[in-house]
Amino acid sequence: MDIMNIVNPILSIGGLGVVFGAGLGIAGEVFKVEEDPKIGEILEALPGANCGGCGFPGCGGLATAIACGNAPVNGCPVGGAACAEKIGAIMGVEASASDPIAAFVKCGGTCEKAKDKYEYFGIDDCNMAVQLAGGGGKSCTYGCLGLGSCKKACAFDAIEIVDGIAVVDKDKCVACGKCVSACPKHIIELLPAKKKVKVQCSSKDIGKNVMQVCSVGCIACKICEKNCPFDAIHVIDNLAVIDYDKCKSCGICANKCPKNVITGKRPTPPAQAAPKAEAPAKEEAKAE
Repeated sequence: MDIMNIVNPILSIGGLGVVFGAGLGIAGEVFKVEEDPKIGEILEALPGANCGGCGFPGCGGLATAIACGNAPVNGCPVGGAACAEKIGAIMGVEASASDPIAAFVKCGGTCEKAKDKYEYFGIDDCNMAVQLAGGGGKSCTYGCLGLGSCKKACAFDAIEIVDGIAVVDKDKCVACGKCVSACPKHIIELLPAKKKVKVQCSSKDIGKNVMQVCSVGCIACKICEKNCPFDAIHVIDNLAVIDYDKCKSCGICANKCPKNVITGKRPTPPAQAAPKAEAPAKEEAKAE
């Protein structure tokens, strides 16, 4: 057998490999995209939580967006002000302070205040329970089921189930939004953390039906709307909704709400005591 019949194909294939490799190398140099070195610096300054709370696919996505000018330097809710300051220095801009936000559960229907249709026995998971008749055991179809899907989704231990409903610790919450996505009832919302006034209800049923299933549900009476001096709260679809661009957290709506649906109630100032009547002037002693 002629050995060249084996050598020639090997050499041919090897030669083609060299040619194609060289071509790919040249193409790589011609079409390569230079990465902004700031991306790596920003990525190093970020906390690396990859929670998605910034609205981008992880810290890498946010770093690229910041470097390209498509996201603010304070776009990371986890890193906070310290992280924003570092990134601002990298980008050569001043990091403006932003109002912190935190998750808020729009339901106050605890075990004593909200009725149940039936007692649920099953997996402690809201997404499983909501598949059952009526959307779970709670009589209010909008109410928190309290089975902890949001708690499991939170990587920062910021949610606890207390008396049948989810409660958020705003000091631990980083506004990553995982609990918002995990809740099948869609009753968790990211709201300004500094604002004390919030509507702790999600029901859009008419008032009569709300009162039958929950003692702390919004009945759409519009008392809050009528008493707000800043036009910051309106009843929409049978539910009070706050415009936080207008809200001054005065607490008037919370104090006026007959069902205690709105948080941020202000203490009633003590009644002032009526002024004492002045004692009648003593008659001047008669001259002897």
